[in-house]
Amino acid sequence: MRGVERQMFFWLAAAVLLVLAIALVKDVLLPFVAGVVLAYFLNPIVDKLTALGLNRVVASALIVVAGAVVVITLLVLIVPLLFDQAQQFAVALPGEIDRVRGVLEAWMQERFGNNFASFDTGLKRAADTFAQNWASLAGWAATSLWDRSLAVFNFMSLLLVTPLVVFYLLVDWDAMLAKIDGWLPRDHAPTIRALASEINEAISAFIRGQGTVCIILALFYATGLTAVGLDYGLLIGLATGVMAFIPFVGWALGLLTAMVLAVVQFWPETLPIFGVLAVFLAGQAFDAGFLSPNIVGSKIGLHPVWLIFALFVFAYLFGLVGMLLAVPVAAAIGVLVRFALSVYLQSSVYRGDSATTDFLRDPRV
Repeated sequence: MRGVERQMFFWLAAAVLLVLAIALVKDVLLPFVAGVVLAYFLNPIVDKLTALGLNRVVASALIVVAGAVVVITLLVLIVPLLFDQAQQFAVALPGEIDRVRGVLEAWMQERFGNNFASFDTGLKRAADTFAQNWASLAGWAATSLWDRSLAVFNFMSLLLVTPLVVFYLLVDWDAMLAKIDGWLPRDHAPTIRALASEINEAISAFIRGQGTVCIILALFYATGLTAVGLDYGLLIGLATGVMAFIPFVGWALGLLTAMVLAVVQFWPETLPIFGVLAVFLAGQAFDAGFLSPNIVGSKIGLHPVWLIFALFVFAYLFGLVGMLLAVPVAAAIGVLVRFALSVYLQSSVYRGDSATTDFLRDPRV
Protein backbone atom coordinates (compact mmCIF):
# COMPACT_ATOMS: atom_id res chain seq x y z
CA MET A 1 0.00 0.00 0.00
CA ARG A 2 2.93 2.39 0.57
CA GLY A 3 3.79 2.25 -3.12
CA VAL A 4 0.20 3.04 -4.01
CA GLU A 5 0.15 5.93 -1.55
CA ARG A 6 3.40 7.34 -2.94
CA GLN A 7 2.02 7.20 -6.48
CA MET A 8 -1.24 8.85 -5.41
CA PHE A 9 0.75 11.62 -3.70
CA PHE A 10 2.91 12.07 -6.80
CA TRP A 11 -0.05 12.41 -9.16
CA LEU A 12 -1.88 14.73 -6.75
CA ALA A 13 1.19 16.96 -6.48
CA ALA A 14 1.54 16.93 -10.28
CA ALA A 15 -2.11 17.98 -10.67
CA VAL A 16 -1.69 20.85 -8.19
CA LEU A 17 1.46 22.07 -9.97
CA LEU A 18 -0.36 21.90 -13.32
CA VAL A 19 -3.24 24.03 -11.99
CA LEU A 20 -0.79 26.58 -10.58
CA ALA A 21 1.10 26.71 -13.89
CA ILE A 22 -2.14 27.28 -15.83
CA ALA A 23 -3.15 30.06 -13.44
CA LEU A 24 0.29 31.68 -13.84
CA VAL A 25 0.30 31.78 -17.67
CA LYS A 26 -3.45 31.80 -18.39
CA ASP A 27 -3.28 35.15 -20.19
CA VAL A 28 -1.17 33.70 -23.02
CA LEU A 29 -2.65 30.19 -23.13
CA LEU A 30 -5.79 30.93 -25.13
CA PRO A 31 -4.42 30.28 -28.68
CA PHE A 32 -2.67 27.10 -27.54
CA VAL A 33 -5.67 25.69 -25.67
CA ALA A 34 -7.91 26.59 -28.62
CA GLY A 35 -5.42 24.85 -30.92
CA VAL A 36 -5.46 21.68 -28.81
CA VAL A 37 -9.27 21.63 -28.73
CA LEU A 38 -9.52 22.16 -32.50
CA ALA A 39 -6.86 19.54 -33.22
CA TYR A 40 -8.67 17.04 -31.03
CA PHE A 41 -11.92 17.84 -32.85
CA LEU A 42 -10.36 17.51 -36.33
CA ASN A 43 -8.02 14.55 -35.77
CA PRO A 44 -10.59 11.87 -36.84
CA ILE A 45 -10.99 13.65 -40.19
CA VAL A 46 -7.23 13.61 -40.71
CA ASP A 47 -7.16 9.91 -39.80
CA LYS A 48 -9.82 9.19 -42.42
CA LEU A 49 -7.95 11.15 -45.09
CA THR A 50 -4.76 9.31 -44.17
CA ALA A 51 -6.59 5.98 -44.46
CA LEU A 52 -7.59 7.00 -47.99
CA GLY A 53 -3.92 7.28 -48.92
CA LEU A 54 -3.07 10.94 -48.29
CA ASN A 55 0.15 11.85 -46.57
CA ARG A 56 -0.59 13.03 -43.01
CA VAL A 57 1.18 16.35 -43.57
CA VAL A 58 -0.90 16.99 -46.70
CA ALA A 59 -4.12 15.92 -44.97
CA SER A 60 -3.38 18.22 -42.01
CA ALA A 61 -2.61 21.13 -44.32
CA LEU A 62 -5.86 20.60 -46.23
CA ILE A 63 -7.87 20.60 -43.00
CA VAL A 64 -6.18 23.76 -41.69
CA VAL A 65 -6.64 25.57 -45.03
CA ALA A 66 -10.31 24.55 -45.19
CA GLY A 67 -10.80 25.75 -41.62
CA ALA A 68 -9.12 29.06 -42.45
CA VAL A 69 -11.47 29.52 -45.42
CA VAL A 70 -14.49 28.89 -43.16
CA VAL A 71 -13.24 31.33 -40.53
CA ILE A 72 -12.50 34.04 -43.10
CA THR A 73 -15.94 33.54 -44.63
CA LEU A 74 -17.56 33.92 -41.22
CA LEU A 75 -15.51 37.03 -40.47
CA VAL A 76 -16.46 38.61 -43.80
CA LEU A 77 -20.12 37.60 -44.04
CA ILE A 78 -21.54 36.67 -40.63
CA VAL A 79 -19.60 38.65 -38.05
CA PRO A 80 -20.54 42.10 -39.49
CA LEU A 81 -24.22 41.10 -39.37
CA LEU A 82 -23.88 39.89 -35.78
CA PHE A 83 -22.01 43.04 -34.77
CA ASP A 84 -24.66 45.20 -36.42
CA GLN A 85 -27.48 43.37 -34.65
CA ALA A 86 -25.65 43.52 -31.32
CA GLN A 87 -25.08 47.25 -31.76
CA GLN A 88 -28.71 47.84 -32.69
CA PHE A 89 -29.83 45.78 -29.72
CA ALA A 90 -27.64 47.78 -27.31
CA VAL A 91 -28.95 51.09 -28.65
CA ALA A 92 -32.59 50.00 -28.74
CA LEU A 93 -32.69 48.25 -25.36
CA PRO A 94 -33.85 51.23 -23.26
CA GLY A 95 -36.74 51.80 -25.69
CA GLU A 96 -37.54 48.09 -25.71
CA ILE A 97 -37.67 48.16 -21.92
CA ASP A 98 -40.23 50.96 -22.06
CA ARG A 99 -42.31 48.93 -24.50
CA VAL A 100 -42.13 45.88 -22.22
CA ARG A 101 -43.20 48.04 -19.31
CA GLY A 102 -46.15 49.30 -21.33
CA VAL A 103 -47.26 45.78 -22.17
CA LEU A 104 -46.88 44.68 -18.54
CA GLU A 105 -48.73 47.73 -17.25
CA ALA A 106 -51.68 47.07 -19.54
CA TRP A 107 -51.80 43.41 -18.55
CA MET A 108 -51.44 44.14 -14.82
CA GLN A 109 -54.05 46.92 -14.94
CA GLU A 110 -56.48 44.45 -16.42
CA ARG A 111 -55.69 41.70 -13.93
CA PHE A 112 -55.18 43.60 -10.66
CA GLY A 113 -57.51 46.56 -11.04
CA ASN A 114 -57.37 48.77 -7.93
CA ASN A 115 -54.27 46.99 -6.60
CA PHE A 116 -52.29 47.95 -9.68
CA ALA A 117 -50.75 51.14 -8.22
CA SER A 118 -48.45 49.30 -5.79
CA PHE A 119 -47.14 47.05 -8.56
CA ASP A 120 -46.75 49.96 -10.97
CA THR A 121 -44.49 51.97 -8.65
CA GLY A 122 -41.95 49.18 -8.29
CA LEU A 123 -42.10 48.35 -11.99
CA LYS A 124 -41.40 51.94 -13.04
CA ARG A 125 -38.57 52.29 -10.53
CA ALA A 126 -36.84 49.11 -11.76
CA ALA A 127 -37.27 49.98 -15.44
CA ASP A 128 -36.06 53.59 -14.98
CA THR A 129 -33.01 52.48 -13.01
CA PHE A 130 -32.03 49.91 -15.59
CA ALA A 131 -32.59 52.31 -18.50
CA GLN A 132 -30.52 55.05 -16.85
CA ASN A 133 -27.62 52.72 -16.11
CA TRP A 134 -27.73 50.77 -19.37
CA ALA A 135 -25.15 52.91 -21.16
CA SER A 136 -22.62 52.60 -18.33
CA LEU A 137 -23.35 48.88 -17.96
CA ALA A 138 -22.85 48.29 -21.67
CA GLY A 139 -19.65 50.31 -21.65
CA TRP A 140 -18.31 48.43 -18.64
CA ALA A 141 -19.16 45.06 -20.22
CA ALA A 142 -17.54 46.00 -23.51
CA THR A 143 -14.41 47.28 -21.76
CA SER A 144 -14.16 44.17 -19.60
CA LEU A 145 -14.67 41.86 -22.55
CA TRP A 146 -12.02 43.67 -24.54
CA ASP A 147 -9.53 43.80 -21.67
CA ARG A 148 -9.92 40.17 -20.67
CA SER A 149 -10.56 38.20 -23.81
CA LEU A 150 -10.38 40.23 -27.00
CA ALA A 151 -7.27 42.31 -26.57
CA VAL A 152 -5.29 42.88 -29.73
CA PHE A 153 -2.61 40.42 -28.67
CA ASN A 154 -5.06 37.59 -28.02
CA PHE A 155 -7.05 38.31 -31.17
CA MET A 156 -3.97 38.31 -33.38
CA SER A 157 -2.55 35.24 -31.66
CA LEU A 158 -5.82 33.39 -32.24
CA LEU A 159 -5.66 34.23 -35.92
CA LEU A 160 -1.94 33.54 -36.40
CA VAL A 161 -0.79 31.10 -33.71
CA THR A 162 -3.80 28.80 -33.39
CA PRO A 163 -3.68 27.51 -37.03
CA LEU A 164 0.03 26.67 -36.58
CA VAL A 165 -0.69 24.85 -33.31
CA VAL A 166 -3.50 22.90 -34.96
CA PHE A 167 -1.34 21.95 -37.95
CA TYR A 168 1.63 20.68 -35.95
CA LEU A 169 -0.57 18.81 -33.48
CA LEU A 170 -2.47 17.09 -36.29
CA VAL A 171 0.80 16.08 -38.00
CA ASP A 172 2.37 14.70 -34.79
CA TRP A 173 -0.77 13.40 -33.05
CA ASP A 174 -0.06 9.65 -33.31
CA ALA A 175 3.64 10.13 -32.56
CA MET A 176 2.81 12.15 -29.43
CA LEU A 177 0.43 9.49 -28.15
CA ALA A 178 3.06 6.79 -28.74
CA LYS A 179 5.68 8.86 -26.90
CA ILE A 180 3.36 9.45 -23.93
CA ASP A 181 2.50 5.75 -23.83
CA GLY A 182 6.22 5.00 -23.57
CA TRP A 183 6.45 7.16 -20.45
CA LEU A 184 3.80 5.23 -18.50
CA PRO A 185 4.94 3.22 -15.46
CA ARG A 186 5.14 -0.33 -16.74
CA ASP A 187 3.41 -2.00 -13.80
CA HIS A 188 0.30 0.15 -14.13
CA ALA A 189 0.33 0.87 -17.86
CA PRO A 190 -2.76 -1.31 -18.64
CA THR A 191 -4.79 0.45 -15.95
CA ILE A 192 -3.70 3.91 -17.10
CA ARG A 193 -4.46 3.01 -20.73
CA ALA A 194 -7.94 1.84 -19.73
CA LEU A 195 -8.57 5.06 -17.81
CA ALA A 196 -7.18 7.14 -20.67
CA SER A 197 -9.47 5.35 -23.10
CA GLU A 198 -12.51 6.07 -20.91
CA ILE A 199 -11.46 9.71 -20.48
CA ASN A 200 -10.97 9.98 -24.24
CA GLU A 201 -14.50 8.68 -24.85
CA ALA A 202 -15.98 11.21 -22.43
CA ILE A 203 -13.99 14.16 -23.82
CA SER A 204 -14.63 13.06 -27.40
CA ALA A 205 -18.36 12.89 -26.73
CA PHE A 206 -18.31 16.50 -25.60
CA ILE A 207 -15.77 18.20 -27.89
CA ARG A 208 -16.68 16.32 -31.06
CA GLY A 209 -20.24 15.34 -30.23
CA GLN A 210 -21.59 18.31 -28.31
CA GLY A 211 -19.57 20.68 -30.48
CA THR A 212 -21.31 19.30 -33.56
CA VAL A 213 -24.69 19.54 -31.82
CA CYS A 214 -24.04 23.19 -30.92
CA ILE A 215 -23.20 24.06 -34.54
CA ILE A 216 -26.35 22.35 -35.85
CA LEU A 217 -28.58 23.97 -33.21
CA ALA A 218 -27.05 27.41 -33.82
CA LEU A 219 -27.91 27.14 -37.52
CA PHE A 220 -31.38 25.78 -36.69
CA TYR A 221 -32.29 28.54 -34.20
CA ALA A 222 -30.79 31.34 -36.30
CA THR A 223 -32.66 30.18 -39.41
CA GLY A 224 -35.93 29.59 -37.57
CA LEU A 225 -35.98 32.89 -35.66
CA THR A 226 -34.99 34.85 -38.75
CA ALA A 227 -37.74 33.14 -40.76
CA VAL A 228 -40.31 34.05 -38.09
CA GLY A 229 -39.22 37.67 -38.43
CA LEU A 230 -37.85 38.22 -34.93
CA ASP A 231 -35.58 41.24 -34.61
CA TYR A 232 -32.03 40.17 -33.73
CA GLY A 233 -33.07 36.60 -34.61
CA LEU A 234 -29.67 35.76 -36.11
CA LEU A 235 -27.83 36.97 -33.01
CA ILE A 236 -30.12 35.21 -30.53
CA GLY A 237 -30.26 31.99 -32.56
CA LEU A 238 -26.50 31.65 -32.89
CA ALA A 239 -25.97 32.55 -29.22
CA THR A 240 -28.55 29.95 -28.13
CA GLY A 241 -26.84 27.27 -30.21
CA VAL A 242 -23.42 28.12 -28.81
CA MET A 243 -24.78 28.07 -25.24
CA ALA A 244 -26.27 24.61 -25.84
CA PHE A 245 -23.09 23.10 -24.39
CA ILE A 246 -24.68 23.89 -20.99
CA PRO A 247 -27.61 21.46 -20.76
CA PHE A 248 -31.00 23.22 -20.66
CA VAL A 249 -29.54 26.49 -19.31
CA GLY A 250 -28.47 27.78 -22.74
CA TRP A 251 -31.84 26.85 -24.24
CA ALA A 252 -33.76 28.45 -21.35
CA LEU A 253 -31.81 31.72 -21.59
CA GLY A 254 -32.33 31.86 -25.35
CA LEU A 255 -36.04 31.11 -24.99
CA LEU A 256 -36.53 33.77 -22.30
CA THR A 257 -34.70 36.44 -24.31
CA ALA A 258 -36.47 35.58 -27.57
CA MET A 259 -39.93 35.46 -25.99
CA VAL A 260 -39.52 38.86 -24.30
CA LEU A 261 -38.39 40.42 -27.59
CA ALA A 262 -41.20 38.65 -29.46
CA VAL A 263 -43.83 40.04 -27.09
CA VAL A 264 -42.37 43.53 -27.40
CA GLN A 265 -42.13 43.35 -31.19
CA PHE A 266 -45.34 41.55 -32.15
CA TRP A 267 -47.93 42.20 -29.42
CA PRO A 268 -50.95 42.13 -29.73
CA GLU A 269 -50.37 39.69 -32.62
CA THR A 270 -49.97 36.25 -31.12
CA LEU A 271 -49.16 34.11 -34.16
CA PRO A 272 -45.52 35.31 -34.51
CA ILE A 273 -45.04 34.92 -30.74
CA PHE A 274 -46.22 31.32 -30.93
CA GLY A 275 -43.92 30.94 -33.95
CA VAL A 276 -40.91 31.90 -31.82
CA LEU A 277 -42.03 29.50 -29.10
CA ALA A 278 -42.47 26.75 -31.70
CA VAL A 279 -38.91 27.25 -32.97
CA PHE A 280 -37.50 26.70 -29.48
CA LEU A 281 -39.74 23.73 -28.69
CA ALA A 282 -38.84 22.14 -32.02
CA GLY A 283 -35.15 22.76 -31.38
CA GLN A 284 -35.33 21.19 -27.93
CA ALA A 285 -37.23 18.17 -29.29
CA PHE A 286 -34.75 17.86 -32.17
CA ASP A 287 -31.84 17.95 -29.72
CA ALA A 288 -33.30 15.60 -27.10
CA GLY A 289 -34.88 13.15 -29.53
CA PHE A 290 -32.26 12.92 -32.25
CA LEU A 291 -29.07 15.01 -32.02
CA SER A 292 -27.81 14.23 -28.50
CA PRO A 293 -28.72 10.50 -28.48
CA ASN A 294 -27.14 9.88 -31.89
CA ILE A 295 -24.16 12.24 -31.83
CA VAL A 296 -23.24 12.57 -28.16
CA GLY A 297 -24.80 9.52 -26.55
CA SER A 298 -24.24 8.93 -22.83
CA LYS A 299 -20.43 8.88 -22.87
CA ILE A 300 -19.85 12.25 -21.20
CA GLY A 301 -20.98 10.80 -17.88
CA LEU A 302 -21.47 14.20 -16.22
CA HIS A 303 -24.53 15.27 -14.29
CA PRO A 304 -25.82 18.64 -15.58
CA VAL A 305 -25.34 20.23 -12.14
CA TRP A 306 -21.70 19.08 -12.03
CA LEU A 307 -21.21 20.37 -15.58
CA ILE A 308 -22.62 23.82 -14.76
CA PHE A 309 -20.57 23.97 -11.54
CA ALA A 310 -17.37 23.10 -13.44
CA LEU A 311 -18.04 25.77 -16.07
CA PHE A 312 -18.63 28.46 -13.44
CA VAL A 313 -15.56 27.51 -11.37
CA PHE A 314 -13.16 27.24 -14.30
CA ALA A 315 -14.49 30.42 -15.94
CA TYR A 316 -14.02 32.28 -12.65
CA LEU A 317 -10.48 30.96 -12.11
CA PHE A 318 -9.11 30.97 -15.66
CA GLY A 319 -11.45 33.07 -17.84
CA LEU A 320 -11.96 31.92 -21.42
CA VAL A 321 -9.18 29.37 -21.08
CA GLY A 322 -11.06 27.90 -18.14
CA MET A 323 -14.27 27.64 -20.16
CA LEU A 324 -12.43 25.68 -22.84
CA LEU A 325 -10.88 23.38 -20.24
CA ALA A 326 -13.85 23.03 -17.88
CA VAL A 327 -15.77 20.15 -19.44
CA PRO A 328 -12.77 18.03 -20.56
CA VAL A 329 -11.20 18.35 -17.12
CA ALA A 330 -14.53 17.68 -15.39
CA ALA A 331 -15.04 14.60 -17.56
CA ALA A 332 -11.54 13.35 -16.71
CA ILE A 333 -12.13 13.98 -12.99
CA GLY A 334 -15.42 12.07 -13.23
CA VAL A 335 -13.64 9.05 -14.72
CA LEU A 336 -10.92 9.18 -12.06
CA VAL A 337 -13.47 9.54 -9.24
CA ARG A 338 -15.40 6.51 -10.52
CA PHE A 339 -12.13 4.56 -10.71
CA ALA A 340 -11.16 5.63 -7.19
CA LEU A 341 -14.55 4.49 -5.94
CA SER A 342 -14.11 1.11 -7.65
CA VAL A 343 -10.64 0.79 -6.05
CA TYR A 344 -12.18 1.53 -2.67
CA LEU A 345 -14.91 -1.06 -3.17
CA GLN A 346 -12.23 -3.65 -4.00
CA SER A 347 -9.90 -2.62 -1.19
CA SER A 348 -9.28 -4.11 2.21
CA VAL A 349 -10.78 -0.99 3.78
CA TYR A 350 -14.16 -1.92 2.29
CA ARG A 351 -13.93 -5.68 1.80
CA GLY A 352 -11.67 -6.59 4.67
CA ASP A 353 -9.14 -8.43 2.48
CA SER A 354 -5.91 -7.57 0.64
CA ALA A 355 -7.16 -7.36 -2.93
CA THR A 356 -6.06 -3.78 -3.57
CA THR A 357 -2.64 -4.44 -5.09
CA ASP A 358 -3.94 -7.04 -7.56
CA PHE A 359 -6.79 -4.76 -8.57
CA LEU A 360 -4.46 -1.84 -9.27
CA ARG A 361 -2.45 -4.05 -11.62
CA ASP A 362 -5.57 -5.19 -13.46
CA PRO A 363 -8.90 -3.38 -12.82
CA ARG A 364 -10.79 -6.34 -14.26
CA VAL A 365 -9.98 -8.43 -11.20
